[in-house]
Amino acid sequence: MSASHAVDHGHTVAGWTGTALALVGFTGAGLGVVAAWTPGIWLGLAVVALSGLVTWLLHLAGWGKPTGPRPVAEWDWRVRDSSARAGHADCLGCRISGPRRAAAAALPARSAASLPAADSSA
Repeated sequence: MSASHAVDHGHTVAGWTGTALALVGFTGAGLGVVAAWTPGIWLGLAVVALSGLVTWLLHLAGWGKPTGPRPVAEWDWRVRDSSARAGHADCLGCRISGPRRAAAAALPARSAASLPAADSSA
């Protein structure tokens, strides 16, 4: 019996969506080659490029995952990544999304203990 149930396989909405779009694009380009239809080849390749863009945008929106294993509670593919808003420190996609996100990703994570206490007198 395999122990794969104890491993984070990285299944995410961004990953599944990108893979499905890329598969559709490669299939369309392949059919364009077989049918000798040049526009079909280019349309298929455009869908492949679009799949990369869609995957990246979903990752930035929190539907991807950071580099490395995730906590067990976040292994389900329907769980959003709570750290995506600030960016991931070792993530090329987060770094190329802009200097502000890259700078935020480079900062150390703040715990609740380091935050100032709320003023209850108001």
